[in-house]
Amino acid sequence: RGVDRFKRMVDDRIDERAFSKLRWRCRRGLLENDLLIERFLDRHGERLTVRQGQALARMMDLSDNDLLDLLLRRAEPSGALATADIAQLLDLMRPPQ
Repeated sequence: RGVDRFKRMVDDRIDERAFSKLRWRCRRGLLENDLLIERFLDRHGERLTVRQGQALARMMDLSDNDLLDLLLRRAEPSGALATADIAQLLDLMRPPQ
């Protein structure tokens, strides 16, 4: 029961306050990152789940250059970032090829 409850909780939509904090945390030093992240948040922010918010927060721990490499497909996630949640998020965030 606890596992099912947790799964439902992380698949719920992120609440407005948490989304606002996440949006603030997503502000970056590189304009290119800001543009890609803002476009993603404008398009998908209202439907963002708790799980996706957690994945995005983990991506924000990256340096600007490492994040840009992921967003522009110059690198793929590795180590702790090589998860299905991160891959799904990158599919939504990356510009079309």
